[in-house]
Amino acid sequence: MEVPLDARARELGAEIGVFGGSGFYDLLDDADDVELTTPFGSPASNVRVGSLAGRRVAFVARHGRSHEYAAHRVPFRANVWALAALGVRSIVGPCSVGALRADLGIGDFVVLDQLVDRTQGRAGTFHDAGAADGLPGSGGPVHHQPFADPYDAEVRRVLVEAGRSMNGPSVHDGGTMVVINGPRFSTRAESRWYAAMGWDVVNMTGAPEAALAAEAGVPYASIALVTDHDAGDHDGTEAVTMDAVMAVVRRNVDNVKRLIETAVPHLP
Repeated sequence: MEVPLDARARELGAEIGVFGGSGFYDLLDDADDVELTTPFGSPASNVRVGSLAGRRVAFVARHGRSHEYAAHRVPFRANVWALAALGVRSIVGPCSVGALRADLGIGDFVVLDQLVDRTQGRAGTFHDAGAADGLPGSGGPVHHQPFADPYDAEVRRVLVEAGRSMNGPSVHDGGTMVVINGPRFSTRAESRWYAAMGWDVVNMTGAPEAALAAEAGVPYASIALVTDHDAGDHDGTEAVTMDAVMAVVRRNVDNVKRLIETAVPHLP
């Protein structure tokens, strides 16, 4: 779907979009706050547009600036539409994940290459409106989005190279993320099942964000920060809690920001 540019798009000159996840609510020190409305309501936060590493970046706090939106309530369609309407040419979507493999360490990064969507009840497409709704895609031909490779190869390459150039946390090139609905964490049985399926990490916000970016025609990739080992059965660790997740995020958010800043000059 071609998202119409917002009237201010040319003036703001946004090139790259970034979503901030849990504990990551700002990125740009000197930026303009842009209030946008979309056909799907308002995004979770105003869009902050400013300069980073010589490029113009548009930033949206995925959960809101004060984490007002739990994962299952994030206005994904409005968030993605807002960035696309500002004309960004690629989107980076950092997220926090639980590891389903014992060899993934707390604080590691995984630059994902596959996704399994186990969510339900989320508005996951720009194309599901009927003609009477008056929304984009209403009354048009049925659309089926190609999605075999949910993350853009070039954006992924840049993120992997940027992460490895930092000489910091381990960066894993590739991994499958299973996305659950939330807001609850997994049961031990679910966590064992996800691991047995060969999936690498678990998260609550990766879908439908990636699919919406694909529908909007914007290359998208995600950096997953390992914050926990989910229900903990596979390596004897304690089951995850939100307090534990946020503590790891606070310790590592500067690494996330540094990776993005390192990648930004090289993103398409």
